[in-house]
Amino acid sequence: MRALTILCLVFLTGCASQIMESYVGKPVTEAMLDYGAPSNVMTLEDGRRAYQWTINKSRTVAVPTTSTTTVRGPSGTASVHGRSMTHVPRSQTCVYTLTAAQRGGQWIVDGFRKPRSACK
Repeated sequence: MRALTILCLVFLTGCASQIMESYVGKPVTEAMLDYGAPSNVMTLEDGRRAYQWTINKSRTVAVPTTSTTTVRGPSGTASVHGRSMTHVPRSQTCVYTLTAAQRGGQWIVDGFRKPRSACK
C-alpha cells in the first residue's frame, strides 16, 4: 500500500511538472489567464522574474477505526468486532513557481520549479 501511495505522488508531481513545462517559451500572461494573478512576483538577481501561485487545497481523509467488545450473556461470552470510519479534515498549501525573462517587452517563461511531491 505504501509503495502505491509513493507511486501516485510521483505520478501527480509529474503531472504538475508537465503542466508547468507547457508554459515554457510562452508569455507569462498565458499562465495568468489560466490561474489568475500570481500571489507573489519577485525580481531575481539576474534580472529575471519569478511568478508564484499559492494554492490552498483542503480535503478529508478517511481514517478507519476498529473496535472489539466482549459481551456476556446466558450462554457465555462473545467478542463483537466493529468498524467505523472517521473523516478528518486536511489542508495543504502548494506553491507553483514559473521564472521568466523579458524579451521584446513581454515576460517569457524560461523555467519552473517543481512543486513538493505532495502537490500535484
